[in-house]
Amino acid sequence: MKKIEAIIRHYKLEEVKDALTAVGVQGMTVAEVSGFGRQKGHKEQYRGAEYTVDFLPKRKIEVVVDDAQFKEVVDTILRTARTGQIGDGKIFVYEVAEMIRIRTGETGEAAL
Repeated sequence: MKKIEAIIRHYKLEEVKDALTAVGVQGMTVAEVSGFGRQKGHKEQYRGAEYTVDFLPKRKIEVVVDDAQFKEVVDTILRTARTGQIGDGKIFVYEVAEMIRIRTGETGEAAL
C-alpha cells in the first residue's frame, strides 16, 4: 500500500477531489496548511505599506491506495492540480507498513 500526500493550491481542491473520486479513491483526508517553497511568498500592500506574505494558503490531501492504483492516483493529481506556474505544490509517496480499521479490526488492504 502507498500513502500519497499532495500539497496543492487551495482553489484546486474540488477539482482534484472530483477527479480522485472518478478514478475510484474511496476516502481522503484534507487539511488546510500554509507554506512556501521556491515561490517564497509574495508582496502585498495594506494602507500604503508593503509587506511580504511568507506562508501561502495550501491544501494537503492524504490518500492511501493499493500498489496497483497508486500510479493512476498520482497521475490524476498531477493532471488536475497543475497550472504550470510556480507554487503548484508537491506530491509525496510513502510505503505503508500496516493499516488497521478501528471499527472492525480489519488489517491491510481489507481496511482500505
